[in-house]
Amino acid sequence: MALESPLSGDSGFFRWSGLVCYGQCESGVGPRVGASPCCNGNGVNGSRLRLPFSPSQVIENLRHERYESDLAPGRERFVAHESFLKIYYTFRDLLPASLRRHLQRAYFSDWRTRPFPAWPVDFTVDLLHEKLLVMSMEAAGIDRVPFIWFWPDGAPACLMMTHDVETSAGRDFTSKLMDIDDAYGIVASFQVIPEKRYEVTGEYVFEIKRRGFEFNVHDLNHDGRLYHERAEFLRRAAAINSYVRKYEANGFRAGSMHRNLEWYDAFDFSYDMSVPNVAHLEPKRGGCCTVMPYFVGKILELPLTATQDYSLFHVLNDYSIDLWKRQMDMIQERHGLMSFIAHPDYLIDHRARVVYESLLDHLRQRIARDRIWAALPGEINRWWRARSQMQLVDSRGDWEIVGPQKEHARIAYAILDGDRIRYELAPMLTATA
Repeated sequence: MALESPLSGDSGFFRWSGLVCYGQCESGVGPRVGASPCCNGNGVNGSRLRLPFSPSQVIENLRHERYESDLAPGRERFVAHESFLKIYYTFRDLLPASLRRHLQRAYFSDWRTRPFPAWPVDFTVDLLHEKLLVMSMEAAGIDRVPFIWFWPDGAPACLMMTHDVETSAGRDFTSKLMDIDDAYGIVASFQVIPEKRYEVTGEYVFEIKRRGFEFNVHDLNHDGRLYHERAEFLRRAAAINSYVRKYEANGFRAGSMHRNLEWYDAFDFSYDMSVPNVAHLEPKRGGCCTVMPYFVGKILELPLTATQDYSLFHVLNDYSIDLWKRQMDMIQERHGLMSFIAHPDYLIDHRARVVYESLLDHLRQRIARDRIWAALPGEINRWWRARSQMQLVDSRGDWEIVGPQKEHARIAYAILDGDRIRYELAPMLTATA
């Protein structure tokens, strides 16, 4: 168990055990990633590890992206300003698509050189947990720790496909996209904008649900201003909550991945999907630095861990699935959540649709080969909440899981292997006559 030091002073960047952290540290912090000092001073008090920083503070700072303002150069603060956004979204639909993409590529031109979070997937939070566990096990003189495995039925990783419907053209392509997903055995959720962009009929909502897909709310009107002023945000949050109830939806994603996790207590939905793992190619930079779901108060965050289709096609000008495959390999190695956004609006284009179908074919093969759990966001939400309520109890010398959905849970062991952790699923117990 790690003891957290009493800390004071400013929060900033520091490095610990090779990882970029953000928070307070006894040995000092820096205002920028490039000026972050090393944080030293680990110690052992009996069988307990003493650290010169608070792991819980650092982890929450990263998950909540509290470091983001210290990343943003002047142009990002300008682009995020209310007056700029109002002008941009007023005239956005009047601008030729080629001009919009030129402006976006100019804005994202520094994505390769941004030092933090790490591209193309950042595991800082997950590695912090692992390194703290290694040090705690060493201090306690133990080499294995039982825990409840991350995913149901021992699946090595989880896959989540989502579709954000941006325009009436995307809405009208929804049925065709469901046909495509069905052809490859992929389940998905559709996030739909409830106001201004297009009409959302009862028949449209019913058809999505009838076919076994999931219906969620996508922003309020997707004008880029959801989080810009507290009073207006509260008005919009109340409207979003009413649509969540109207459509019997449980999930939400903000337009353009805008987010402010400090204000999430105003929402009534059960889970959110608005936080990227690494946001080099999002209007709001940052990233939660984890590939695992996590709670923000009562809301479960399901982070976006793969590059959006729009960014891949129109910012990176990459019409292959190579980057997605690389991200999936990295996430699966860490037993994380592989989550995707594919927009029906952009998949109308034949070239993009061919790439998407290539992705679906790869996903189908990976699911069958590696036993990946492919699930709807709502299913992942229910599982992660159930898992958070489970407990491991010692039953006559053997470990037993108690709690909701325990029949799908597996006992696993975190095993000390040099200076790293490896995981091992416990054998399944078989019934005896």
